[in-house]
Amino acid sequence: MVRSADLFDPDPSEPARPQGPGPADAGAEAPLAERLRPRGIDEVIGQTHLLAPGRPLRLAFDTRRLHSMILWGPPGVGKTTLARLIAQRFGAHFIAISAVLAGVKEIREAVVQAQAARAGGQPTLVFVDEVHRFNKSQQDAFLPHVESGLFTFIGATTENPSFEVNSALLSRATVYVLQPLQPPELELLARRGLQASGVADIEPDALRLLAEHADGDGRRLLNAVEAVAATARAAGSASVDMALLQSALAETLRRYDKGGDQFYDVISALHKSVRGSDPDASLYWFTRMVDGGVDAAYIGRRLIRMASEDIGLADPRALSLSLDAMAAYERLGSPEGELALAQAVLYLALAPKSNAAYVAAGEARELVRRHGSAPVPMHLRNAPTRLMREIGAGAAYRYAHDEPGAFAAGERYFPQSMPEARLYRPTPRGLEARLGERLAELRRLNRQARAGLPGAAAGEDASGDAAGDRADDPGGGPSD
Repeated sequence: MVRSADLFDPDPSEPARPQGPGPADAGAEAPLAERLRPRGIDEVIGQTHLLAPGRPLRLAFDTRRLHSMILWGPPGVGKTTLARLIAQRFGAHFIAISAVLAGVKEIREAVVQAQAARAGGQPTLVFVDEVHRFNKSQQDAFLPHVESGLFTFIGATTENPSFEVNSALLSRATVYVLQPLQPPELELLARRGLQASGVADIEPDALRLLAEHADGDGRRLLNAVEAVAATARAAGSASVDMALLQSALAETLRRYDKGGDQFYDVISALHKSVRGSDPDASLYWFTRMVDGGVDAAYIGRRLIRMASEDIGLADPRALSLSLDAMAAYERLGSPEGELALAQAVLYLALAPKSNAAYVAAGEARELVRRHGSAPVPMHLRNAPTRLMREIGAGAAYRYAHDEPGAFAAGERYFPQSMPEARLYRPTPRGLEARLGERLAELRRLNRQARAGLPGAAAGEDASGDAAGDRADDPGGGPSD
């Protein structure tokens, strides 16, 4: 679908308008996003890492060097805005294509328009929104025209262009990464929107919650501002307090404070439900967070942590599945990718639990703190030079693969200045039960070798040793 209008952005063919937010000819009946659309690069809120003086994209504006690019970032951060401002800056004929609705037919139409504009002495800028939705052949259709200079190509995507954009097209474009709008930027945009809607003031707490509700998305914020302003006008109020805000956005806010105590309460409930092996409650709290607007990628990162902290080697597949779920979410986005995360939540809840690795890692940190930089034993040191070998580095090292069972029984690997420590205590659950049996057998062989015995001590068995290893487990679970 080829289009030439957007709620956020001006038509580059419009004459210059006076300074100040929003087009001068936009009436009060126009959508708020239309009234607040930037008319120049200095009116854009956010993306200072690209648009501040001397930064990459700002240099393109200031030096008037038009080039093809990919704008990569989440929704509502100004990708289309920047494309239209670039076209306006360079006096280019602007053609917007939605990859969700368009195909090769629309690309051919854009080529015809670009040829007509060139005949009139005007450059053309073709903007493709959601460019990752185009397949390989559709993306390839742009290549000859980008190479010939018929038009400048700008693609916008919420997905990683390394995976979603053809390498040939990607090599001909500069990738600019756009960031979610930060809370101060969202608050500034909200104040502008409220003032343009006739609302004089807003309580600081309400403004903060309004910005959090937007979750870095300027379009979402302005939609919320319109709803809040309409509620204020209906109530005859010239200001917005928390009660009015919650009344206007009751369905979408869901009493979820992503920056306050409730946020940590809900993520704690999810973590404890997974640890407690309750898949139904785990799925409920996961859905609560997603429904409340929490970035699902944050939840994915917490799931990865849970896989290591609460499951560990009792089921190593939990970590792999969590990483795969996170990768699936990064590839698909919301809402499709959330199903992969929900699947990981259920798996983690049902997996056998062990915090042995978590506890061992904590005890290892304490051990390092107590003993400091204890010297590495000479037989474990690297000996890449003759001098190192002459001073004994690597001497008497036993290469495990040359030993029976690939295990150098009786060998010592801790520093000589400190006692050996037993940090890892496997649980009798899941795969860790088998690992515990293996560890018990290795420790039995070590004791046997150090005692100089030709065989195992009478009556000693691996299962009893493993139980003894667990007996000195200090217990106590980790915190959230």
